Amino acid sequence: MGNRFLWRTSVRRRQPVARLCAGLLGLAACASHDSTALSSAPVASITLAITAVTIAPQQTLTVTATPRDAAGNALSDRQVTWTSSKPAVATIDQKGVVTGIAGGMTTLTATSEGKNASVTITVASPPPPPPPVSDTGCGARNLGTASDLVGCVRQDELWIHMTAFQQIADANPGADGHPSRNSGEPGYLASVNYVADLMRSAGYRVTIQQYDYTYHGYSSVPLLSEVAPAEQDFALGPDFNITSNSGSGDITAQLQPVAGIVIPAPAAPNSTSGGCASADFIGFVPGRVALIQRGACGVNQQIGLAVAAGAAAVVVFNEGSTGNTAATSCGPIARLGIPVVCLASYAVGQALFSQAQQGPTTVRVRIQPLTEVRPDYNLIADSPYGDSNSVVVVDAHLDAIFGAGMLDNASGSATILEIALKMASTTTLHQLRYIWFGGEETGLFGSIHYTSTLSSTERSRIAFDVDADVTATPNYVYAIADPGGFGAGTFPANVVPASQVGNNYFASYFTLAGLPFENRSNGGTDSFEFALIGVPNTGILTGQDCCKSAADVTIFGGFTGNYEGNVPSTDGGCVDRPFRWCDNLSNNDPVVLATVSKAFASVVFNLANDNTVGLPFPSKGRLPVGGGGKLLRSSIR
Repeated sequence: MGNRFLWRTSVRRRQPVARLCAGLLGLAACASHDSTALSSAPVASITLAITAVTIAPQQTLTVTATPRDAAGNALSDRQVTWTSSKPAVATIDQKGVVTGIAGGMTTLTATSEGKNASVTITVASPPPPPPPVSDTGCGARNLGTASDLVGCVRQDELWIHMTAFQQIADANPGADGHPSRNSGEPGYLASVNYVADLMRSAGYRVTIQQYDYTYHGYSSVPLLSEVAPAEQDFALGPDFNITSNSGSGDITAQLQPVAGIVIPAPAAPNSTSGGCASADFIGFVPGRVALIQRGACGVNQQIGLAVAAGAAAVVVFNEGSTGNTAATSCGPIARLGIPVVCLASYAVGQALFSQAQQGPTTVRVRIQPLTEVRPDYNLIADSPYGDSNSVVVVDAHLDAIFGAGMLDNASGSATILEIALKMASTTTLHQLRYIWFGGEETGLFGSIHYTSTLSSTERSRIAFDVDADVTATPNYVYAIADPGGFGAGTFPANVVPASQVGNNYFASYFTLAGLPFENRSNGGTDSFEFALIGVPNTGILTGQDCCKSAADVTIFGGFTGNYEGNVPSTDGGCVDRPFRWCDNLSNNDPVVLATVSKAFASVVFNLANDNTVGLPFPSKGRLPVGGGGKLLRSSIR
């Protein structure tokens, strides 16, 4: 905003005008032109007067492309053609007018004399209709006790929100074609709008806080396939995986196994060393795709040697030794500029190796990473009740990663949403502020932005924070997120002792309900950022990924291994796993969701009415549960 642009009038005069670019729910056309020249010079590049933006279905905007010569001069007399990679998402005519059609992302490409430039356009689908009004009438009543609120939190109504979040993900697939609510993608914005509409309707003061977010994704679905002599597409996830920092490219070339591949694989891990030495690439033909077996040396060493030998792309497959057969990820690799599959499964590597031994084998490797700055959003909703100089923050992150993100963290988002709706007419001692953060999955970016932009006065008004991060795990634990664990030494001295009042409210609820519980660190949750600025906090976790211990099975029941996904198993689950796309509605337990949401509701009510919260913590001793307020212990319904 605030930049000056040049607008073309019907009489071809150009004059500076001020324009407003992308807002949250709409976008005005933004264009720029500089001095143009009539020239016979060829087009060397194209510049676009637009960055990645989000529009709504049926919304239009105009984009402008400027061909330039090698010196950067604009060439006004050159023809530009436009294409959309997904016309079902958005169309563009030859005048550069874009029209949103349906939820998703598309790449718009301007071409002139063989040169092109592209920009990603996101079309945000509208959220599903709000759920039916609760027949409990809780949201219209001034609830007098924590147990009143606990009784109002119901499994069926929580599940309505969960279903809505899944519908949002389904209606807004990412570039990989799978349901998505990832930050920087239309499904996340649709999730924000869904929650915002409900909170406004309930009487909350809603603020959308926008910040810049560095989005990492793909402009097309990564592809590994055999082209000849047979045709076969391998499945992303089960058959092959990719890694961050892969170079970009769409390569179709002959496959060449490097020396040292051992098939059948030895049983002992790290027993093979093919591709670990320059000698393994003697005779490698530049421009081919290198097939390498993971083994004793690091994959960076293997890939680096392949690049030095002139490989156009690299396929690294798992060694095949005991425990090393699946298409797992290599983790980050060095940026070496060529597309890299890492890892393919041992079965895929074995099949490609066998085929190449029989004769020339052509494969296609397409990996097109995309990195760009996109808008992201925190949703903040303030209650009209309570002391605005003493605020209890109730937070959950709303974004997903690698798909629909239903357990992580539609579940926590639904928990605090349903509590907020039930407390819409309830007066409290402290003001309640509900925040749904973006960007948590890729680095706590939403909560970092929020906490780092608070003024000292705004910070001083926040008395406590309560975080809901995963609340419906099938193979669950009930874990209190305690700032006294990981990172405690980096927090201001008041945080750990002053947080115990919140921890104690959780402990009291679970004890009265006859439910087991344990304490775990708040590391990796948005509460961690509040702790760093001196805000006491607590939260709830029910577990994700792998692995639940035998000791936890003794306490909570269930199975050792995965908390979610395939249970029992030790394959890592669905949450945070790239290219599995299985953190869907079915990855949640509605009974666990209701149980934990009721516990969370009790804690929120008690903290909101505790007159010891926000006071300077005494130098000795510990505040008792029930420091003061309306009702600090809740009965269990």
